[in-house]
Amino acid sequence: MQTETGAPRGRRAGAGRPKTGKPNPIDVHVGSRVRLRRTLLGMSQEKLGEAIGLTFQQVQKYERGANRIGASRLFDLSRVLDVPVSFFFDDMPVEAASARVDDEDESGATEERSAGAYEPDPMAKRETLELVRAYYKISDPSVRKRLFELTKAVASAAVAEAAE
Repeated sequence: MQTETGAPRGRRAGAGRPKTGKPNPIDVHVGSRVRLRRTLLGMSQEKLGEAIGLTFQQVQKYERGANRIGASRLFDLSRVLDVPVSFFFDDMPVEAASARVDDEDESGATEERSAGAYEPDPMAKRETLELVRAYYKISDPSVRKRLFELTKAVASAAVAEAAE
């Protein structure tokens, strides 16, 4: 059933996802921070979902930015993950911070906003998290330091090679 304005009943006119179907970069960033903290704690999506009354599928959608996290849910997540609410907004890229919040864009600026592809935080990648966990499993501090120095040397060589 529709209202007199033609909008579906029970929904606000102009509410919803952008016409591109892509999640808002702010939602993607907040979701990636949820995933980062959850994985650093070694918590599964299922355990996190149980702790806040959601299914693991709902947690997945939050982490991908497909579903927006409301204020009360964000507060619950901050308690369960033992971080301040501000943690979810830390290190937000300029592109995400300047994204429109209302999702609906009548002027056609949606394409302009999505033209610069949003790159997720490399700290939220599984590979990075596994590397950090493995690094801290090395009990000998001198071995850890040598590995750290080796990694920096390899990265510097790669950057120098790419510059040539």
